[in-house]
Amino acid sequence: MRADELIDAWEAAWSGRDPAAFRPIVTGDVHYEDPLTPVPLRGADELVAHARRLWDAFPDVRVETTGRRLADDAFVAAPAQVLGTNAGALGAIPATHRFCRVHVIVYAEVRHGLLGRVRAFYDVYDAAGQLGILPARGGVGERALLLIRGFGLRARRD
Repeated sequence: MRADELIDAWEAAWSGRDPAAFRPIVTGDVHYEDPLTPVPLRGADELVAHARRLWDAFPDVRVETTGRRLADDAFVAAPAQVLGTNAGALGAIPATHRFCRVHVIVYAEVRHGLLGRVRAFYDVYDAAGQLGILPARGGVGERALLLIRGFGLRARRD
């Protein structure tokens, strides 16, 4: 498959809630990472298990292209957004029932017409803020959180 076809199928697999949709587009030893995977996932089974956790937490999740993809014979970078309402638990965190829109860049290695190594980059803090799990950026809550974490308060230079 060409890079655009692969990424279209990748986005459709995440949006379509069909575990079988990943298998025809990834290598057998696919390597997947994103900010919520503590260690890289290996193989389609681990990738599908990760997708199921997303589908359980965001039953209406969808992935949409947001810009031009960059590709050559071996790599593709694709901007997208992940949208959905948090209607299920996120691990130990109960559902917030809030809508969330997270911009993501998918950077993938293409091997033999399939996705072999995939890394998704997105702002976890922004997502947690939208869900009400962490304080919004730039407010008193964020400054208090940084103070607790040991970053201190700095004088503003206006």
